[in-house]
Amino acid sequence: MTEPTYTIAAFYRFMPLTQLDRLQKHIRHAATSLCIKGTIIFGPEGVNGTIAGPKQSIVTFKQLLASKLETDQIEYKYSASSHNPFLRLKIKLKREIVTIGIDTVDPQCIVGEYVKPNEWNQLITSPDVLLIDTRNDYEYAIGTFKGAINPNTQTFREFPNYIKTNISDRKKDKLALFCTGGIRCEKATSYLKTLDFEQVYHLEGGILKYLEEIPESESLWQGECFVFDNRVAVNHRLEPGSYDQCYACRMPITQADKHHPHYLHGVSCPNCFHTKSHQDKQRYKQRQRQCELAKQRHEQHLGS
Repeated sequence: MTEPTYTIAAFYRFMPLTQLDRLQKHIRHAATSLCIKGTIIFGPEGVNGTIAGPKQSIVTFKQLLASKLETDQIEYKYSASSHNPFLRLKIKLKREIVTIGIDTVDPQCIVGEYVKPNEWNQLITSPDVLLIDTRNDYEYAIGTFKGAINPNTQTFREFPNYIKTNISDRKKDKLALFCTGGIRCEKATSYLKTLDFEQVYHLEGGILKYLEEIPESESLWQGECFVFDNRVAVNHRLEPGSYDQCYACRMPITQADKHHPHYLHGVSCPNCFHTKSHQDKQRYKQRQRQCELAKQRHEQHLGS
C-alpha cells in the first residue's frame, strides 16, 4: 500500500469575525505558499474548512490561522491520503459558514450539550434517546449510526422544516444529533434550543472524530462516511472508501451503478439520468472529452 503523503484536516469554529476581505486575502496567500488545497469558508459567524497538504504545511497553517484569528480553540479532525483529494484552493466569504437559513440561530449564544466520542455509544444506546442524522439523504444512504433517523433532506436548509413537521411535539425528549465534522449538528442543536427543546445533545467533532478515536471493534457506526472531496467517502480507518462519484450530480455511486444502462462516465448515473437535460448531458460530454485529452497530455483538468 502506498504510504500516505498528504494530511487532510477538517476544522471549524463559531466566533465573530470582521474584516473578512483582508482575512481572505491573507489566508489565500499563506495557503498557496504552503501548497495547501481545499475549501475554507469565512463569515461573520466564524470559519469552516477542509484542507489538504504535506504534514508540515498543515502544522504551519494551523499556527498561522490560530494567530490570525487570535484563538487556539479550533479543533481539527485528521486523515491521510496518498494523493491530494482537492484539485484547487478555494477561500470563500459567506453569510453563514454552514447554511441553515435562519438569522436567529447563533451557536455562539446557545447550543446543545457536547458529547465526547468515548461517551457517545452510551448515550445513543439509551432507549429514551431519539438519534437524528442531520446530514443529507445521500450521505445517510452510504453510512450512519445504528438506529439513526434519516430526515430525508437534500440540503441543510430543509432541516428546520423536518423538525417542525415531525418532532415539534417532542420538546421534552432526549435528542442526540450528529454530522460529519460537528458543525451542522452544532448549529442544528442551537436551532432546537431556540424552539425550547430541553434535552439536546450532539457529537463533538462529528463522525470524523468518532472514527478517529473509537476502535472499530467498539464502533456503532455502520457503512462509510461521505466526505466533500475526491475521496467521496472514508471507511472506519479513515481511508478512502469504496464509493466513486458521479460528476454530473455529485452523488456517491457504487460499482454496480457503473454497470447500469444510465451510467456514462462523467455524464450521468442512475440518480440523475432523468433529471438532466439533453443540453446538460452534451455539456458534460464535452467536459469529459476535455478531461480525457488533458490526461493524454499528462495534465490535470480542473473539471475532472
